Amino acid sequence: MLKKVFTRDVVLHLSAMLLVIILLCLGVGFGLDLYTHHGEEIEVPDLKGMDYQKAHDKLEALGLIIEVSDSGYNKSVPANCILLQTPVQGQKVKEGHIIYVTVNSPSSPSFALPDIIDNSSVREAEARLTAMGFHLETPKMVDGEKDWVYGILCKGHHVSNGDRISIDNPLTLIVGKGTIEDLDDIDMVGAEDIEGGASDVDDFEEVKEP
Repeated sequence: MLKKVFTRDVVLHLSAMLLVIILLCLGVGFGLDLYTHHGEEIEVPDLKGMDYQKAHDKLEALGLIIEVSDSGYNKSVPANCILLQTPVQGQKVKEGHIIYVTVNSPSSPSFALPDIIDNSSVREAEARLTAMGFHLETPKMVDGEKDWVYGILCKGHHVSNGDRISIDNPLTLIVGKGTIEDLDDIDMVGAEDIEGGASDVDDFEEVKEP
């Protein structure tokens, strides 16, 4: 019975089918290795401080892709150079991997002044402005409530809340030196003296004419 089923032609056909299946499995595995570049890794070079175009050409030669993800500003380095990169230098990646970079802006950034004029103390204003990257010069003292911010000068000109100012431009806070408080104290003392003087006058007897 088995001899009738497994004839020579059937065995040849089964063998051919088995060979085809084996070859397909090997081909798929080999193709996947080629597609995913199995075992092939590229070390990410150091791009920091490099001109963007040079970094682009270098990564392209390695089979990697460069993409700008952000911009920053550092006046000590040339414009359009790389400030940061991800992945960092030395990491192993596969061909076609994207390297994200932060590029130095050709001009300094500008920021809108926060709502600090006539709305905050000098300590609060200094903390907020320095955190934004502004350089502050010695405050200009004026008559007013002590340590209260009455205005801001930029290049000798008054600026307002919301104005966009380059962080390269130093700012000068106009701050009260406490004169108003001192005057209030003086007025209060004067009022007490007057009241005291009035009570002293009341102690005198009225002299009537005969």
